[in-house]
Amino acid sequence: MRSRAALSRFRSLLFLFFFAPVFSSSRPQWIPRRVPVVLPEHTEDRPAPHFLYPARLDVTSPCDPECHKRAPRPSYWDLRHLLAYETLHSDGRLTETTIGIYGYSPRSNTTLAYSSGLSGKAEQSHVRRKRQIFGHDGRFSIAGQNFLLKYPFSVAVKLSTGCSGTLVGDRHVLTAAHCVHDGKNYVKGAQKLRVGFLKPKQRDMQPSSFNLLSNLTNQIKGGPAPYSSAPNDKMKFQWIRAKRTHVPKGWIKGNANDIGMDYDYALLELKKPHKRRHMKIGVSPPAQRLPGHRVHFSGFDNDRPGWLVYRFCQAGEETSDLLYQHCDAQPGASGSGVYARMWDGQHRRWERKVIGVFSGHQWVERQGASQEFNVAVRITPLKYAQICYWIKGNFLDCREG
Repeated sequence: MRSRAALSRFRSLLFLFFFAPVFSSSRPQWIPRRVPVVLPEHTEDRPAPHFLYPARLDVTSPCDPECHKRAPRPSYWDLRHLLAYETLHSDGRLTETTIGIYGYSPRSNTTLAYSSGLSGKAEQSHVRRKRQIFGHDGRFSIAGQNFLLKYPFSVAVKLSTGCSGTLVGDRHVLTAAHCVHDGKNYVKGAQKLRVGFLKPKQRDMQPSSFNLLSNLTNQIKGGPAPYSSAPNDKMKFQWIRAKRTHVPKGWIKGNANDIGMDYDYALLELKKPHKRRHMKIGVSPPAQRLPGHRVHFSGFDNDRPGWLVYRFCQAGEETSDLLYQHCDAQPGASGSGVYARMWDGQHRRWERKVIGVFSGHQWVERQGASQEFNVAVRITPLKYAQICYWIKGNFLDCREG
């Protein structure tokens, strides 16, 4: 009887988190806004990469929100340099493309109203280096085809370099730049990069909601999140090769030092369509406008091989380019698409959109105390214009974010 009651409670909470509308006149909405135009201007060949070192899945940065706030705002010419990009082709050829920016006003990138501080958990003096779990582990392991193949979980994919990604087009995957480039050169395996789709084998026909149910129940009760080894005999990846990989020069210049993490995103174009439903990208709204101030993302954390791991949490501080939060994560989740679900007034429906890319972990000394948090790269209007053009190839389809 207890398991039935827990299952009923789980279903109710799942409906609340994912499907239930907000019956309120103040429901959070996607607000259409005109975005600038980012167009390629000139492309030239660059020396071929070396592909010497494996991808680092635990990229960190010592630059906290205060560090980012103090940084000078990039000029128009700075932005043209930062948004220029390299394209790695599957034959090993490398090109660099300069860009032009049109319809951009620096005043449109207004300073955000920063929150007064991180949550109390971040103000503890206890140091948890290289750990991306904050207190109780609130991650949910997803298993069984009735969940894995269901949107939005089905948009999460695995990269052969060890990271995660999100389907954002018929043949496009959004991920973190550090998953393919270490800031100096392309990583080992980037030339023959593959994207994996996790699928249960056909004999796995039983609904398998135990892990999601158990984790959710334990989080409600405040207990530890259970985890058992993945049923690898029931799981498999179907792989598709990447045809092109786009990386902004802002990442190549920065390598997660100081402001470099602002541009830790990349787009992969697959050699063939994946034939799955994808998630649209959207301009990241201020954290206070997110439903419950929460963000969500799913990825393939290394400590849970074979599982797709979902999490959600409240957003913390934010800068123009970064969103800080305490969503539990481990290496392997890098590159996951951070998304929100809000009302689309134009199409009269609820819609999820990717508003950022999970980048990694930051640990800093702040006012004499050790603080740490996970960080996601926000999709700003300029980044939206660039990524959308990479996907659509037509700026006319990218004017509203």
